[in-house]
Amino acid sequence: MAGARTADFDPVEVGRSECLAWSAYYRRDWPGVLRGATGMVRSGFGLGPLASARGAWHILRANQAWAPYPDNDPTRARREMASFYALVNRAGRVAVDPTVAAELEVRWWQVHRVRQHDRQRDDESLVAAVTALYAYVYRRPPEAVHRAATLRVQAMMLSDAWVAAGARLSDPTLDMERMALVASYTSLRDALERTGPVAGGR
Repeated sequence: MAGARTADFDPVEVGRSECLAWSAYYRRDWPGVLRGATGMVRSGFGLGPLASARGAWHILRANQAWAPYPDNDPTRARREMASFYALVNRAGRVAVDPTVAAELEVRWWQVHRVRQHDRQRDDESLVAAVTALYAYVYRRPPEAVHRAATLRVQAMMLSDAWVAAGARLSDPTLDMERMALVASYTSLRDALERTGPVAGGR
């Protein structure tokens, strides 16, 4: 998930919230996913309590549709994420085509899942998928957001290692994942402060 188009978000809170959401997702702790998603929407988009709750609900439902393996429901996941981006659009926090943003969002989920279950791990494809999402949502050149995407993928790799080791909340790998996410969102905020949006609308 991406945040506001401008740099007015707290990378520490967004990173912590996403780490909570990811760790809860892999433990199938859906209330925990909802709490993490609510923090991401509130801290990342600056929405009020009601709008944050509604946005987090769409994210939760998208993740529940995506979670089963191998028989998940990517169509429903995209539909829920499109509803999320439509909500954020209405709040004036982004100006995107919700369907396109949802497609890009779920695309990196797909690439990550292939990496999780394929011995030939192509991390560059995952970085490219996250970069494409950021470039579209923030209207920045891909090169401006590439480092943020790379750091987020590093956090995904730590998450995968944490899951493979048993998904224990006491595992210090979880702290490393959290730090990588904070670093990713710090890089993203810095990129948004350094560069202006590219020309063009949705």
